[in-house]
Amino acid sequence: MHYNCLIIDDEEPLAESTAEYFNIFGVSAAAVFDAEGCRRFLGENSADIILLDINLDKTSGFDLCRELRTKTQVPILFISARQSDDDILLALGIGGDDYIRKPYTLSVLLAKVKAVLKRCAPQEETHYQCGELEVDFLAGRAYKCKKPLKLKAMEYKLFAYLVRNRGRVIHKEELFSQVWGDVITGDGTLNVHIRRLREQIEEDPNHPVYIRTVWGTGYLFEEIQP
Repeated sequence: MHYNCLIIDDEEPLAESTAEYFNIFGVSAAAVFDAEGCRRFLGENSADIILLDINLDKTSGFDLCRELRTKTQVPILFISARQSDDDILLALGIGGDDYIRKPYTLSVLLAKVKAVLKRCAPQEETHYQCGELEVDFLAGRAYKCKKPLKLKAMEYKLFAYLVRNRGRVIHKEELFSQVWGDVITGDGTLNVHIRRLREQIEEDPNHPVYIRTVWGTGYLFEEIQP
């Protein structure tokens, strides 16, 4: 799944309460408590921003930051009770984007995270076209061979999300959360909407080339070049 924020902090109650607060205010967040938990999480999920404590159980946040910087360039904000200028300079020098001292106020931390997310967000596309398929995101319309597709509101929302995230496997849970806004939406509902989309955009809905099923995981929108 994709999250806005990953919190890595061995103070488990603080990390969990911070993640819970972020989720309440529209920033999807998850918490892990050590370097190994971070590795497992990023092996299965992705995040737009990382909040990283310095004092972890078996390794330091500095070492983990160095490791992360060999794999990702997402913003890393250090959160620590350590106050020395040397720590701050080291954190920024190895790839940290900011240094936030504990104890922090949740509302202020959330504001900082939202500011970074907004600054780093890619420019949202307004139009997509590939071969015979076209999506006008501003108008909320989709076309095949220049003819409007007759999509219901949720069908269009699902199609637009698949197109915007083309080229990557999207887990069913992410679709439930981001399209329906409900993590307990059933597989049956999703399957029906996928079938209706395929009936409108695929030449042979039984052998789809655009919306591919990744069994046991989710779906992939494949960009077919003309």
